[in-house]
Amino acid sequence: MVKQFLSGLLFIIALPVVRAQHFYDPATIQKIELRFAASNWDYMLDTAKLGAEGYVMASWVKINGNRIDSVGVKYKGNSSYDSTRLKNPIHIELDAYADTKNYQGYKDLKLSNCYQDPSMIREVLAYNLLSNYMDAPQANFAQVYINGVYMGVYTNVESINKTFCSEHFYGNNGTFIKGNPQVVPTTATKCNLLKLNGDSSSYFNFYEIKSDYGWKQLEILCDSITNKPSSVPVMMDLDRVLWMLAFNNAVINLDSYSGAFCQNYYLYRDGTGRYNPVVWDLNMSFGGFPFLGSSNTSLAALTISNMQNLTPNIHSTDNYWPLIKAIYANPLYKRMYIAHLRTIIKDHFTSGSYITAYNTYKALIDTAVQSDTRKFFSYTQFQNALTANYSVGSYSVPGIQTLMQARSNYLQTTAEFTAASPTIGLTGISNGTPLMNATVSFTSMVNNATSVELRYRYRASEKFEAVTMYDDGLHGDGVSGDNIYGTTFTLKNNKIQYYVFADNASASRFSPEGAEHVFFEYNAIPAPQAGQLVINEFLADNKSDVRNEYHLFEDWIELFNNSNSTLDLSGLYLSNSSGTKAKYSFPNGTSIAPYGFLTVWADDINLPNATQLHAPFKIDKAGDELVLSNGLRIVYDQVVFQAQSEDKSFGRCPDGTGAFKIFTYPSFGMSNCVVGLDEQQEAMKQWVEVYPNPSTDYLIIRTHKKEHLVLTDLLGKPVLEWNVSGTEQFNLSGLKAGIYLLRSDYGTQKLIITAH
Repeated sequence: MVKQFLSGLLFIIALPVVRAQHFYDPATIQKIELRFAASNWDYMLDTAKLGAEGYVMASWVKINGNRIDSVGVKYKGNSSYDSTRLKNPIHIELDAYADTKNYQGYKDLKLSNCYQDPSMIREVLAYNLLSNYMDAPQANFAQVYINGVYMGVYTNVESINKTFCSEHFYGNNGTFIKGNPQVVPTTATKCNLLKLNGDSSSYFNFYEIKSDYGWKQLEILCDSITNKPSSVPVMMDLDRVLWMLAFNNAVINLDSYSGAFCQNYYLYRDGTGRYNPVVWDLNMSFGGFPFLGSSNTSLAALTISNMQNLTPNIHSTDNYWPLIKAIYANPLYKRMYIAHLRTIIKDHFTSGSYITAYNTYKALIDTAVQSDTRKFFSYTQFQNALTANYSVGSYSVPGIQTLMQARSNYLQTTAEFTAASPTIGLTGISNGTPLMNATVSFTSMVNNATSVELRYRYRASEKFEAVTMYDDGLHGDGVSGDNIYGTTFTLKNNKIQYYVFADNASASRFSPEGAEHVFFEYNAIPAPQAGQLVINEFLADNKSDVRNEYHLFEDWIELFNNSNSTLDLSGLYLSNSSGTKAKYSFPNGTSIAPYGFLTVWADDINLPNATQLHAPFKIDKAGDELVLSNGLRIVYDQVVFQAQSEDKSFGRCPDGTGAFKIFTYPSFGMSNCVVGLDEQQEAMKQWVEVYPNPSTDYLIIRTHKKEHLVLTDLLGKPVLEWNVSGTEQFNLSGLKAGIYLLRSDYGTQKLIITAH
């Protein structure tokens, strides 16, 4: 008898995992239209900005034709905002009045007005350059209309909020800080991570806390950086700090931590306990903000020549830039910083690739800029902004090529850049395709190095660990002294992410050079591709179906492998929230067989010694969502559903590809469309109780009277027989993992045996 489906209406949506046109695709211009009921909307926005900076409700916004009603709008910015301007930066909060409103999952729209940027390209170019080296907001262009009037071309930059943290740092509940002064900073007092006198309230005027807590944590961080600089790698993600400082120096981004006010950055404390810096507000990069600052001089603008020839070691001994001082106080960190700076210059400016990117953006927005009557510079100035310098009052904004061509030439003449660095050749694993728990050797050809390290991690949410590589003939490196370095250790997963770091007394080098943001990856078992791994069945109100190993009826989620290959689930996550995708991490080495099933208990426990898979959340039977992802932006499957009835699961039929249906009898760990497992299962449960199910090494059976039980495989072949009266325990250690059927005169129950 074929498995029976419950008739009736099922409210369930399997969401697609691929977006046709992404909101931040840099090759597109977004169209954003706002409609206010009041004709004096500009006055209302000015009043709100000058008051408590609250939102003004717009009747609707249309994003590329998609209408969302009742959204919050306000002006944003400091120097880029002025009530007398016709074109001010805009913040649109889609969920200001209803939590569920979003566009492609984004709820905040941050639109910058290209203030003091003749090219109108600086911000988008800078963000997309930075994204090669560290987690950064996405950015592109938008044409904005308000009440039918064209407001002009804006840059459209992804908001750095809790959603951003979830999609880059595997969570959003950590301490979340913004370096953003609320008063005019001075040379001595600003958001520079300097330890201040007094308690946490001393920091109120210079930082914003974006999390539910964090002032005390900020005070501890500042004390560590100021008074215990050696603790920086413990307190912060050192590599991201180095990339941020190298980027700021390379492209003269001084409206930042590296400049006069030490502002425009975020810090998020992730699951490793370290703060991750995120760069913000790049509209004045490439020399648009020429104020370097110092602790002993008044604020003065750098000339274009000053910027072209700015030394790599700015603020290296200055107490009022304690993070930079801490980096330069450590010779190794200084060499790593220079290596990153050298990479940025080589990748984009020596090669000239930034000019290609610039011209692509210029062609993209040319027509939209020409018709923008509210822009701050003329169309002719826009056309010439790559090379021409323009006055903005007390100083000049350089042409981007004029600045960067000379800057690239200068940096390559400095002692830091001309120092002889190591060279790193081919790197890889030396002994085939070993699986988890195998001993492996990694080797790399390295010259001119006094130390070489392999830095590795098993999943992206972890920090990289370092092991020394040797050229002594004893570490899988071949012959001693041949410049092939090696290290040998045991794999703790079927996949590993790694890079090589080589150092000498003068310079350092990474391979790949974009490390740690870019790395090599080895996979003994392939990771899933789109469509290969799906949510196949789930039960949110389990009262009489299978029990976990603790003899409890709990929620469960079944996955199915649609492919003919074993898939590695290490580094994947399950969650019941698209906002926090990284709730449950599959253990290292977890895999799923071809066309096989894998079930996770959603029972809000996560015990290290559990024999089964347990997620630290439960499914809401009144309606919920399930998300299978890499913990960040890659979503393999997502299901949103409404209320589920007791012991009635939702599942796909056919397995893996079919539409979701309501099942009268759940099929934990086995085909949803299996023939021969029907209503007899319920009848049998009244007379024969079996637990734990799934089981590993043993099974407890309780009967009301003497019963003859036969355990068969799915083809009906008997594997064990028992006569049971009362409660007895049976040894299953001789059976292979799989799905079995336990038969009696009353019917049949499924029994799942997991790996021993």
